[in-house]
Amino acid sequence: MRFRTKAIHAGQAPDPQHGAVMTPVYQTSTFAFRSAEDPGEFDYSRSGNPTRKALEECLAQLESGQRAFAFSTGMAAETTVMMQYRAGDHVVVSNECYGGTYRLMTTVMQPLGIEVSFEDFNDLDAVRAAMRPNTKVVWIESPTNPLMKVVDIAALAAIAHEGGAHAIVDNTFLSPYFQNPLDLGADIVVHSTTKYLNGHSDVVGGCAITNDEAIAARLAHLQNAVGAVPGPWECFLVMRGIKTLPLRMEAHQANALALAEFLEAHPKIERVLHPGLPSHPQHELAKRQARGNGGTFSFYVKGGKPEAYALLDNLELFSQAVSLGGVESLIEYPWTMTHLAVPEDERRKMGIAANLVRVSIGIEDPADLLEDFDRALQAVKG
Repeated sequence: MRFRTKAIHAGQAPDPQHGAVMTPVYQTSTFAFRSAEDPGEFDYSRSGNPTRKALEECLAQLESGQRAFAFSTGMAAETTVMMQYRAGDHVVVSNECYGGTYRLMTTVMQPLGIEVSFEDFNDLDAVRAAMRPNTKVVWIESPTNPLMKVVDIAALAAIAHEGGAHAIVDNTFLSPYFQNPLDLGADIVVHSTTKYLNGHSDVVGGCAITNDEAIAARLAHLQNAVGAVPGPWECFLVMRGIKTLPLRMEAHQANALALAEFLEAHPKIERVLHPGLPSHPQHELAKRQARGNGGTFSFYVKGGKPEAYALLDNLELFSQAVSLGGVESLIEYPWTMTHLAVPEDERRKMGIAANLVRVSIGIEDPADLLEDFDRALQAVKG
């Protein structure tokens, strides 16, 4: 099946009992055993639930994977994946990772004895040099959040495998519609299903997907043992969102590129960070590695915090909020919002400055979004 067909049908055959076309929400905590020694396929919803199973089968097919595991949040997915590793293991992480990933690695994993190194993943020699005999993970984001740098997933996966490590890719920003890291050599793909996969800002969730049977067995055990699983209603909402993922992603991408081009030509904008623009330093890599650029990008307002705040406070259609990937447009200020957990000196090293703004472009009429920005930028001094 092709992607648009899989989004609607993968794991979602009509209910065999009553013929329901939509996957039923099995809103139950426990399941009756057939007998004392015969529990049937499901016994307790932490261990498994038919609604969650349907979502996981769909996610696996969308990401060209064999097994998928759903979790209660994106960070629950990341944390459970990291529970595979032990004190004394070493992880190499992009130095421009999501703020929540940075917090997980530095305040949870490091105190547990896992060693963490942050490196520039556009410098492959630096990544190779960072590999150690005890390196177990190379943790990749592409594009990075919020600086939108594109890294070579296949090359980084090869470096990881040469060192006997797993390559794990956060694919939240592009969704499986635009990028499939398992096809590029990754061992595990993680998503915040809160974002594009659900697409309606009404649920939080996460997932991890793999083609490796040994990894799948460990994740299946950890999913049950740790218990950070989503409820059936949340699974249903993500599945419902996935059905329109291809249509939404095309609209997100078109709107985002139109706004990025508008901002790049605007005199009050210093620089636009969008991989779909020819000015982006990894534009050609983005075209080779992915099928599109999604609906999220960042830019620098000329000036500093006052100018950024003037823009944020004068937009009408863009809500100031963290998260991304919903049908509505959002705008956020990484300095005090998504990346507040990163120490200020580290933020500056990364390029997260006081004039950096990130937008998640929805599927509204693009003319309205451009007009909103045009009007709001008039309030920015410069």
